[in-house]
Amino acid sequence: MSRDRRRAEPPPPPEPVGRLIDAHTHLDACGAVDADDVRVILDRAQAVGVEAVVTIADDLDSARWAAAAADWDPRVYAAVALHPTRANALTDDARAELERLAAGERVVAIGETGMDLYWPGRLDGCATPAEQRDAFAWHIDLAKRTGKPLMIHNRDADAAVLDVLAAEGAPEVVIFHCFSSGAEMARTCVEAGWLLSLSGTVSFRNARELREAAALIPASQLLVETDAPFLTPHPFRGAPNESYCLPYTVRALSELVGRPAAELARETWENASRIYGIRR
Repeated sequence: MSRDRRRAEPPPPPEPVGRLIDAHTHLDACGAVDADDVRVILDRAQAVGVEAVVTIADDLDSARWAAAAADWDPRVYAAVALHPTRANALTDDARAELERLAAGERVVAIGETGMDLYWPGRLDGCATPAEQRDAFAWHIDLAKRTGKPLMIHNRDADAAVLDVLAAEGAPEVVIFHCFSSGAEMARTCVEAGWLLSLSGTVSFRNARELREAAALIPASQLLVETDAPFLTPHPFRGAPNESYCLPYTVRALSELVGRPAAELARETWENASRIYGIRR
């Protein structure tokens, strides 16, 4: 068997580290189509202690799907929004539908929204920075009106994201999903009282700035996520990711910050339960 073939195989199930909530995953992108697929993925996750997941929308079709999936399985919750790169699809009809979906009881966040300055000019049809700013502002307002957490995607856009949040006024609860910035941005977010969610990237040896920033996050402002099927933690980088892989990230974070994995699991479970209103 070739090296590439081995890397493409799913990682083996990790040893549990305690109760966990995957604060950000994409069940549809993991291959789930219907309720049976969702149940299989959640059964795999629950077998290693991942008791609940928040599945995230990045376009209108996935927003509809995520809201439906949250009704298929009690371990699934949803977030709805248009991804920054798709902000140019935020028509009046899209706004109306997102507002309708966001009102759902099992839709627990508005996201992922924010700014992505990496893809404009690289990806055909990508929303411009101006379109992204307008859509981000609208999603901020939606989060305020619904009283739900705002889940931010930030790629190469620290200053732009902070500028929009300052101009619009941040909602009560702000989550930086897959936080990947350095120590300066981490300090700014921590001082503002925002939550930082860490993914498998914190296990990457070349993510030096992120690994330095991770040590600055207080226990009460920390979440963990997979962002599956992306960002599979070391040593399985390049293999397909799924919610059951979350304990690998928690163990990597434990080694990095010098704290017990079980303690990190308990703290992040409590934080996710509190901000998403998850009771299990």
